[in-house]
Amino acid sequence: MICFLRATKNLLSTRISFSGLHLCSFFLITLGLTACNNRKDVDLSNIDLTVTIERFDRDLGSLKVKTIQQQAPLLQKKYGNFYSDFMDGMLGAGHTADTSYYANLRTILSSRDFNALKDEVDHKYPDMSKQESELTDAFKHVKYYYPGQKLPRLISFFSGFAVQTPIGNDYIGIGLDMFLGADSKFYPAIRQSVPLYISKKFTPENITPRVMETFIREEIFPEPESLNTLLDRMIYNGKILYFMDATMPAVSDSLKIGYTAAQLDWCKTFEPQIWAYFLENNLLYDTDYMKIQKYLTEAPFTPGIGEKNESAPKLALYIGWQIVKKYMDVNSNIKLQDLMKDPDYQMILSKSKYKPK
Repeated sequence: MICFLRATKNLLSTRISFSGLHLCSFFLITLGLTACNNRKDVDLSNIDLTVTIERFDRDLGSLKVKTIQQQAPLLQKKYGNFYSDFMDGMLGAGHTADTSYYANLRTILSSRDFNALKDEVDHKYPDMSKQESELTDAFKHVKYYYPGQKLPRLISFFSGFAVQTPIGNDYIGIGLDMFLGADSKFYPAIRQSVPLYISKKFTPENITPRVMETFIREEIFPEPESLNTLLDRMIYNGKILYFMDATMPAVSDSLKIGYTAAQLDWCKTFEPQIWAYFLENNLLYDTDYMKIQKYLTEAPFTPGIGEKNESAPKLALYIGWQIVKKYMDVNSNIKLQDLMKDPDYQMILSKSKYKPK
């Protein structure tokens, strides 16, 4: 078990706020690129942007135990907020001002677990040019729609499976130890905190959609406090997923939604029945989160729907996305920016004329 100095956390995406450690975790949701029309065919030629992923994982791995008090402050200066957040909140070495900080860091860097994970990350990611190219394209799309949007630093790291894509004041981290591939030898050891249906998605091709999900949900369109009914949450998430379509038109449906191919096919096949189930059980305007959360959150399947546990999870998000796509299809005059700022979820449903067959 990889644990370094702290127990492994079941955190996939985390907002870091260091007036205290505030954790707001979530796992994504997404779907396909079926109905973006011309909104995905945009001209990016005038957008001058090249994304670089800063390799903190390599810089950390190059630290020498004997000279750590000279080397570590240089890394802290280079990585700023991320360094402090990482050492205290992710790695568990403590605050950089603590008297035990250097001793803890020496213990971690000398541990067999740390070095085994370091070697695996180095082997899996000798370079990240593919991810940099994908993220360059995605952030260019963001800039196309929102030219004034500030973009984060992207910093890769590994921490003993503490968190996958943390977001801080000026960065998004990429926890490479949580993108080693579904068959990584490390994941069975963390099965108690990260179940198989989640770790199966810890693959390199998930880096771009997970980073973009974190950025879109946390920085550009954070969830409003006013969300109340299941319909509110369906349409809000549908808009998030539609925006992911617009900014990642080349990313596959299954990667965006976090489904297996079989789960996505199941949703497409039974979409009319899913919608009928929500209507017949009067779920759209239900405000009891304990009751509706099973249609919104990550799971191996949706309890009570389908046979032999073959149903997909997060069915409210899947349907919410279909509603938003239909709304934009039948209202072609509406710009993406207008959609994203519109809080009238009932109107979006009504004007979508959504009725799957």
